[in-house]
Amino acid sequence: MFFLKMISRSFSRQFKRRLLIAVTVCLSATVSVAMLGVVFDVGDKLNAELSTYGSNIVVQPKSDAVVSDLYNTGDSAGSASGSSSGSDGGSTSDGSAAADSADPTAFLKESDAQKIKTIFWAFNITNFAPELNIHADAGCVGSGAGSAGSAGTAGASGAAASAAKCKATNVPIVGTWFAKTLHMDSGESTVAGMNGMRSWWKINGTWPKDDSEQAMVGSALAAKLGVNVGDSVTLDKTIAVGADDNTNGGTGKTGKSSTERNRVKVKIVGIFDSGDSDNSAIYMPSIAAQTLANLPNSIDKIEVKALTTPDNDLARKASKNPNALTQDEWETWYCTAYPSSIAYQIEEVLPGAVAKQMRQVAALQGDVLNKTQAVMVLMTVLSLVAAAIAVANLMAASIGERGSELALLKAIGATDGAVSRLMLAETAVISLVGAIAGALLGSGVAQIVGHVVFGSGITMRPMVFVLVFVLLAVTVLVASLSSIRAILGLRPAEVLHGR
Repeated sequence: MFFLKMISRSFSRQFKRRLLIAVTVCLSATVSVAMLGVVFDVGDKLNAELSTYGSNIVVQPKSDAVVSDLYNTGDSAGSASGSSSGSDGGSTSDGSAAADSADPTAFLKESDAQKIKTIFWAFNITNFAPELNIHADAGCVGSGAGSAGSAGTAGASGAAASAAKCKATNVPIVGTWFAKTLHMDSGESTVAGMNGMRSWWKINGTWPKDDSEQAMVGSALAAKLGVNVGDSVTLDKTIAVGADDNTNGGTGKTGKSSTERNRVKVKIVGIFDSGDSDNSAIYMPSIAAQTLANLPNSIDKIEVKALTTPDNDLARKASKNPNALTQDEWETWYCTAYPSSIAYQIEEVLPGAVAKQMRQVAALQGDVLNKTQAVMVLMTVLSLVAAAIAVANLMAASIGERGSELALLKAIGATDGAVSRLMLAETAVISLVGAIAGALLGSGVAQIVGHVVFGSGITMRPMVFVLVFVLLAVTVLVASLSSIRAILGLRPAEVLHGR
């Protein structure tokens, strides 16, 4: 009872100085809780923020993936199959187009694309869009469609003659989904397509509707063709057909083949500015692109946007060779939303496909995350150091002002250890009040940071509060012991246990 009375009288006699200690601890707790709260949640927030800038996983046929690895073309998803002439809307029409302007030769089935939403991490896949990347001539005049020749040579010359009457040749065409509603076998439905994959595009007009003859054109190509929203564009493409069996790209019994010009007329409902080579491309529904290329139910790429966990050593090891993992490592990796584990599960459900994470996105995410966390941890440490210095100075001043009171306590039989423990108890009580107030304020500050920077609240984990309270307790204890030792000349053991 006497001990409690001494503590309460200490607060009333040195209210301003005790209040300063409480405010110091409160401010330190506020900064520490806010920063650590963001640190523990910034990985998910940063991942969600980066995911708004396109896909982080690309799915290709195995043969295309092998070619990409051989020639180090790698992660080129996210843009149309780039024209070799840059922003002028097309490359040359003499048949010597660069490799990046060639049409694909290996395909996946468009009908298999929705299987992506059946993997273990299906809910982490926020969007995906299949693509058929082809090239065609735009703004052509003349008959266009029909046979261009009965044999290969004649067909080539006929195609060249038709192409000469077009405003732009070898234009990148991307057949894709825009906002396609998929009905899964589980009874659930989801919407997938480019509407949610290209959020940074500046669009004049609207997105095309799926399963229609609408399209959107890049700003550079629109200027070259001289088209605006509401206009129509005629697209012509030369395709190979077998002379005897009339199959795409096949040959008949005689071994001869011919070519013909397919024509599709699309209405321009939007003009977009992507800021990259897509400005020279046309985006249209996949069904229209497949009709133009005579490739039904065919795609050559799937862009996938997924919420992932930043890579660590385990994820990097697994991305090189999942078979090298132990059973425990494999289970941990498979059941964690790493980009490599999601890609692995996509390959499991899509036959003949290879899914690869976008290395530059993963590297950017990990680098930014590490730097952000380092800055926040440093700020937390500095706030704790500042709190320790302030508490030590305030404690020293308090002890100096109470010299007569402490002398009286010792005169009536109190030991140095008892006096020291009394001062520690006073500081602990006022620091606890400050820490609780600071924890509440820190939670609010963390929410403000989350909404201002990331557009959503921060999930406060209990371990954040536990960690901050432990750190503050150690900080205040060390500062108090150093002050008592400096004033009374006692060792820490003597302060805690008496002598």
